[in-house]
Amino acid sequence: MRIDILTLFPDIISSYLKESIIKRAIEKGLVEINIINIRDFSPFKSGQVDDTPYGGGSGMVLMCEPVFKAIDSVKTDNSKVIMMTPTGEKYNQSKAIDLTHEKHIILLCGHYEGFDERIKTKVDMEISIGDYVLTGGELASLVITDSVVRLLEGVITETSLDSESFTDGLLDYPVYTKPRVYEGLEVPEVLLSGNHKKIDEYRMNERIRITKEKRPDILK
Repeated sequence: MRIDILTLFPDIISSYLKESIIKRAIEKGLVEINIINIRDFSPFKSGQVDDTPYGGGSGMVLMCEPVFKAIDSVKTDNSKVIMMTPTGEKYNQSKAIDLTHEKHIILLCGHYEGFDERIKTKVDMEISIGDYVLTGGELASLVITDSVVRLLEGVITETSLDSESFTDGLLDYPVYTKPRVYEGLEVPEVLLSGNHKKIDEYRMNERIRITKEKRPDILK
């Protein structure tokens, strides 16, 4: 898979790609991630990419020309262009799984007051990661990148993914590690039993209980 992230602030993206699972996936050749600076496509020597809105109002709006050119510089027949915007479809695990089937994703990060509306003619999908406003789309693009890359074959073992939260409409079960007792808090006895059938039953019951308590809206 190839992911191109179009942004005004490349350093926000690059620092994240140098750590942990994403870094290892890149090094293994399981994903190619490129950062494209929208300012490189500005028609002005100053690198200006925004201007005041027609009709008045506060803030600055990202102009068509640099964004159009930035998209065109990386777009192919297999590309899916995704705009980070509060008006987009709300992101979830199902959408992350769907995106793993794409060969090439282009993530467009907004900033300031938003995009010139005409930029949406270059976009295949609009995504929001939640009902709140960020200063820019960089964090949202990293959320999508992380959630998709970790699902790619070979990045994380399949057994680690099987029982994750949201995979089958349930949250994950609680996990414990050594010591068995800490400040009077004990690991559930069933996890120490060695009886894998009982352990599986316990974990499934815990997943159902936790989902009912914390996220009944996703319980199937």
